[in-house]
Amino acid sequence: MDSINADITSAHVEAEELNGHIGEKVLIHGVIYKIREMSDFAFVLLQTKKNVLQCIYSKEYSQFALSGLKDNMAVVICGEVIKEERSRTGNEIRLISYEALSYPVSETPLVINNKEIICTLGSLLDNRPITLRNSRERAIFRIQAGICAGFRKFLSENGFTEIHSPKIVASGAEGGANIFDLEYFGKQAYLCQSPQFYKQIMVGVFERVYEIAPVFRAEKHDTSRHLNEYTSIDLEVGFIKNFYDLMQIETKMIIETCAYLKANYTEELALLKVTVPEFTEIPAIRFMEAKNMVSKTYGREITDFLDFDPEEEKLLCEIIKKKTGSDFVFVTHYRSLKRPFYTMDTPKDPEVTESYDLLFRGMEVTTGGQRIHDYNAQVAKMKERGMDIEAFSGYLMAHRYGLPPHGGMGTGLERFTAKLLGFQNVRLATLFPRDMNRLEP
Repeated sequence: MDSINADITSAHVEAEELNGHIGEKVLIHGVIYKIREMSDFAFVLLQTKKNVLQCIYSKEYSQFALSGLKDNMAVVICGEVIKEERSRTGNEIRLISYEALSYPVSETPLVINNKEIICTLGSLLDNRPITLRNSRERAIFRIQAGICAGFRKFLSENGFTEIHSPKIVASGAEGGANIFDLEYFGKQAYLCQSPQFYKQIMVGVFERVYEIAPVFRAEKHDTSRHLNEYTSIDLEVGFIKNFYDLMQIETKMIIETCAYLKANYTEELALLKVTVPEFTEIPAIRFMEAKNMVSKTYGREITDFLDFDPEEEKLLCEIIKKKTGSDFVFVTHYRSLKRPFYTMDTPKDPEVTESYDLLFRGMEVTTGGQRIHDYNAQVAKMKERGMDIEAFSGYLMAHRYGLPPHGGMGTGLERFTAKLLGFQNVRLATLFPRDMNRLEP
């Protein structure tokens, strides 16, 4: 094993700090990403937690044999930092010596150190523990982390408290058959479909709350847009005047998150050739008006008066993009029969609700709306739907003892990421997808 020369006094630095150490010998750790041998020297690319650093091996100053380095080997290197404008990081490192921290025992089944991994989606996901090391794949999930960071920044600056609600629950928030059940110490329990009940309860505590956490849907859909476990960005707001307040909050949140990404993830956005939306407002259209618009524009007969099918979402977004230039559109006033029992009906037209969906580049990414905050009104609607009131006693406790007018929304993180990055399959924006056919890795 080659080791770092003990007589070299060097600082252990982070990759992001290298431009402050030009001309100095430093220690830095990482993983050998790729070795490109030239005639009398070699490029050794070192992957660190954020960047891929360009290191230069030369017999002129490198005190070890190049053959000792292998792809995917974890190392600490000692090298001299040189200014190099042509490098993406603005510097390069002349390799002097190294210490091997681990040795891979097998060759990777796929080539992961090219610009893209050329393989099927199945192979990409089957080999996720190593395919995620590819620079492009890493960039996807750095951007996804940036989306969460941008949302959190906006929410914390606007008076929201982050909460963490249970994922094993006694009843489903959305109802229906799409819920995973499990035995819980002799009792019937379920995996949480949504933190909905807990968000509403916590409005009575903190007024403004949010949660970024997994939710579970036992939907038997094997499509490019469905997952059985996904990450939901949920928030709830008290003392709203109407559900348009929620749409304004979401608009501002997305504007500020897009700005945050552009300011802090320039390399990743450039690598993936992402066009980040720039806008000051999002157009809105009522559900039936949108249905009729798509029908008239494309000569499509309306067959479902309760919801959009995926093709209608895509076509509506194409129309809005041509008319307004917006990548987003709010669709409002969905039919009451399509919305959950806690959604407030429109007072002057109880057939529809004070709710909305946000469509982004052809796909629904957010569902939101005003909730019923009055105890008697909530119980009455539940009875109309034949629901067991006693089964929801914990949820209704918050209503019984008073809740302010409130509403909220839930955004699918993977869907939002996929549409931002231009992916057609949500699995490409999911670290380790869980669907009908996939439980590993």
